[in-house]
Amino acid sequence: MKLSAIISEYNPFHNGHKYQVERVKRETNNAVAAIMSGSFTQRGSAAIYDKFDRCVAALRNGVDLVIELPTVYSLSPAENFAKGGVKTAEALGITDRLCFGTETDDLESLEKAAELFFEESFNNEIKRCMDNGDYYPKAVEKALYTVSPNLGGMVSGSNNILAIEYLKAIKGTAIKPHITKRIGAEHDEKAADGIFTSACHIRELIEKNSDYSVFTPELYGEDFALTERLEKALFYKLRTMPAEKIAELPEVNEGLENRIIEAVKTGRNLGELCESIKTKRYTMARIRRILISALLGITAESANQNPSYIRVLGFNDTGAELLSQIKKHSSLPVIVNVADGYKKLDEIAKKTFDIDIAATDIHSLAFKRIRNSGRDFTNGIIKI
Repeated sequence: MKLSAIISEYNPFHNGHKYQVERVKRETNNAVAAIMSGSFTQRGSAAIYDKFDRCVAALRNGVDLVIELPTVYSLSPAENFAKGGVKTAEALGITDRLCFGTETDDLESLEKAAELFFEESFNNEIKRCMDNGDYYPKAVEKALYTVSPNLGGMVSGSNNILAIEYLKAIKGTAIKPHITKRIGAEHDEKAADGIFTSACHIRELIEKNSDYSVFTPELYGEDFALTERLEKALFYKLRTMPAEKIAELPEVNEGLENRIIEAVKTGRNLGELCESIKTKRYTMARIRRILISALLGITAESANQNPSYIRVLGFNDTGAELLSQIKKHSSLPVIVNVADGYKKLDEIAKKTFDIDIAATDIHSLAFKRIRNSGRDFTNGIIKI
């Protein structure tokens, strides 16, 4: 049995995701595994529902196996997010395709854009743009227009940016790319096209207690997580961290730790804090990732580790067959029972897994009604 992997957040799982899964199965004739972000997302936000509920939604709507993308990668910029996901997919030992959404159906141009990142002249142009004050995504876009004008538009959409990172990450592996052009609303667009809209719009509807049912195949509970509910814990953490520890956080450089220390002295809420820290070089998403990394104890060193385990969240009957094959071919330990699997990890893997456990516990504080801690150990494997 061959496997198509989808690196995802499913925040939450919606009709666009179901459409992609159905197309991937039809076009590749493979089973599908989702390598899904757990408690926190690439934008530095708490996932709106917990990973167990999002796993159930994915399994009920076509995904055969759900694997958790470790927090050190899910809470990362596009390059590290893609790298962690691809290395996890490769470690499964049976992955045939990496499937991802794009704003274009021109795979050839995406591959040409990805190849430029391996050329010194292109990377020098990115550095030049950043030295002139551009943040990284903008610098990449400008460099593309300068070096290859016809490819400049390839990074105009969030899905295309990630697509290029995926193509970079699978270079040198046996995994082949498979793209699905996005339909309906754009990534952040708060508009609808029939039964399709962006996850951003759905989250906004959920937060306003508005009806979102037309856009999702699954309805979730009334309570949902908000990053803002972690404000006091976050302020406590930052106000008690010395500058040298803040400097060790991922994506912190150029003395940003001092800016954070000053901002947290007078900040009153998360939004105000982020605005005080933000500069032209630092996007809001980057600032939020840094702050949540502080709360979770993620360092630049831990974020740069290679994947060291496969954490299975759930599966269906087909997924059970996949799991049997993965256990035979995986280059990493496969964890199904957390208590037993954790004991068998080496010390480096345990440190990374400890961050996943902490992320689940801290995410539980982001609900209106605080949830129990230790849910990684008390919630069993999900079988659909």
